[in-house]
Parts: sequence; structure tokens; C-alpha cells
Amino acid sequence: MRRVAICSPLRTPVGKFLGTLAPLNAGDLGAAILKALVERSGVDPERVDDVVFSQGYGSGEAPAIGRWAWLAAGLPIEVPGYQLDRRCGSGLQAVVNAAMMVQTGAADCVVAGGCESMSNVEHYTTDIRTGVKAGNVTLHDRLTRGRLMSQPQERFGVISGMIETAENLAQDYDISREAADEYAVRSHQRAAAAWDEGKFDDHIVPLEVPQRRKDSIRFERDEGIRPDASMESMGALRAIEGRTNPDAIVTAGNASQQNDAAAACLVVAEDKLEELGLTPLLWFDSWAAAGCDPARMGIGPVPAVERLFARSGKGWDDIDLVELNEAFAPQVLAVLKGWGWSEDDSRREMLNVNGSGISLGHPIGATGLRILADMAHEMQRGEARFGLETMCIGGGQGIAALFERAA
Repeated sequence: MRRVAICSPLRTPVGKFLGTLAPLNAGDLGAAILKALVERSGVDPERVDDVVFSQGYGSGEAPAIGRWAWLAAGLPIEVPGYQLDRRCGSGLQAVVNAAMMVQTGAADCVVAGGCESMSNVEHYTTDIRTGVKAGNVTLHDRLTRGRLMSQPQERFGVISGMIETAENLAQDYDISREAADEYAVRSHQRAAAAWDEGKFDDHIVPLEVPQRRKDSIRFERDEGIRPDASMESMGALRAIEGRTNPDAIVTAGNASQQNDAAAACLVVAEDKLEELGLTPLLWFDSWAAAGCDPARMGIGPVPAVERLFARSGKGWDDIDLVELNEAFAPQVLAVLKGWGWSEDDSRREMLNVNGSGISLGHPIGATGLRILADMAHEMQRGEARFGLETMCIGGGQGIAALFERAA
């Protein structure tokens, strides 16, 4: 199989839920990142074979959003595109799908991207297709409904949402509220420091956001970071499920955010790089996905990484940088215990060195590519050879992939 290069990974800043990016829907965000990718990479857009885009909350307003966003960006109509959904792992799956297309010769140059506007996820009903003769019509919030229905209830019962799954892991792995808050503070501090040191500058795509009855504003920095996060401020927050669970430890501070963003990269065959005028940042090495109990979905990276190492022949001694998406602080800490990392394990120093979902945000469909863009540039700075990206997935899955730094 052909060797696969990752070129020009870019991302927008991440917006808070109902924050600065709320005037832009998912299609707008996707179009913006695609336009920037073509401009910054210098690739001839007519040489792109396909556009693979991830989105966790698809909408009839922009169906097959890879194709929709490509067209909205004013790019060639001859290039096809599609949409995929592996929930939180969707963005990484988009890269994987693109890589497999290139490896097998089905394509030479593929755009892998992801976008999410959680601020604009719709409410919907399943009650009126065949008419309602009397009574009420139910409107579901797709955000909360998607979490409730992430598994077939006939088999697994009702799981109230992802918070419940994190609380289950906190109980299973004896994770304390203090440890969860400490980890959250670490995430915010590292993200704030990364911005202050200019670590995201080279691959951030600022956005012009329209405003009502006034000029548009330029959005160019992640919106959810709390530079002043402390144990005192975290400790003041109430547990979200505290009323029904006296042992609950998940708060708005030690959980990931709901967000808006987009990210993308070029996935290219090694033997086409020179012809296309592209320079790789990473080589795609290997990947794996695995299933787990939906009620403990956050542990998914443990079996996924185990499967990845078994398939690739790599192990922890080969890894220089780890990006484990922070769905919840207790979920991260449970995964570290599942990996056998002690509290003073030196490997923790290579984990999420610039923050992750708790501080930078978790715009579901864009997260995997947001992580990849940040990780690729960090690997260049630190001359890390192998980087591991992994995340848990609602419904009980994990996904993981290895990337090697290009010289």
C-alpha cells in the first residue's frame, strides 16, 4: 500500500455554545475551512479526488456536508464529497477513511475535514409525518436526544447521557472530585499558556462573523479557555447530577464544552506530493477502533489503543506525544488508570500538552481534526517522532491512530 501524507492541517478557533460563532451554521464553518485549506496549501482544487467530512449532528439544511461545504466555498463542482458520523470520533474517522482511499489507490489527494455548529443544532419531531389528530406534538432537542439514544434502550436500558457514563467511571476507578478538578485546572492552564506562546498561530483560520445591524467581527482565538481557572473556582461549581447522585463529581468545569468549529487537512499519496507541490507534516501510520459498554463509553480509548498497538507492533516506548480527548476529567483519569499509568508516571508529561476538550472545547464533528492540527504542529516543534491521537465515543466506542512526524 502507498504511504500516506498529512498536509496543511488547519482549524478555526473554537466558539462557545451560543457564543461568537453562533451566527455561522455548520455549512458556513465547513466552507470557510475548505476555502482556507485550498488557499494556504496552494493545492489545485481540481486535483482533489474527494471530500470526506465529519459531523456529529447532521442536518437537512446542509446534507452530505462535505459536498455542500465544498460547493459553498466556490470550489470545482467536479469534486464529490460526503459525510460520516462516528460521534466524537468522527473527525479522526474522516482522516482514516481518506487515508484508506489513498493507500488502496482509489484516490491520490483527499480532503478530510469536520465541522460542527452545536449552537445551531435543531429541535425536531417524529410525531407528524402521518398527521396528528389530537394531543400534543413533542419537539426533541437533537443535542440531548442524541446522547439519550446513543444505544438501543431495548438492550442496554436508559442511559441519561454522557455525564452518567463519566460518573460510572468515576465510581469504577475511584476518581475523586478533587482529582477531576485538578485535571481540569491543568487543562485550562496549559491551553492558556499555549495561546500566550503562539503555539496555535500558524494553523488557526480566523473567521469573519456577521453581526446584526453592525460590522462583522473577526474571531481568532478559542473562546472557552479559562486562564484564571483554579481549585477554588472549580470547587465552587455544583455537580451536575448532585441532586440524584450524592457521589456525583462531574461539573460544568471538569467536563468538555459544547462548541462550534471546523478543521481540515489534505491526505495525499507520497508519490504525488512533489507533483502537487505539497509538503507533509505527518505520515499516517495505523489506526484501530473498538467497542465497549455504552454505560462506560469513556473507557473506549483503552481497548482501542490496545488493538492499535497489537496491529501496528508499536507500544508506549515508541510514543512521544499523546492527545487523549477530554470528554470529562474523570473519564481521562479512568483511561490513564486503564493504561496502567500511575499518578506520578512520567508519561503524563506528554499528555495533552496544550489542553484539550475541557479547555479548548469539543465541537463533536471537528474535534478529531482539531486535535490532529494541534498535534501535528506540536510534533514539529518538539521533534516528536510518533504521536498518538485517541478519544472515547458516545454509544460505547473508542478510536485511536498513530502518526509519524515527517522529517
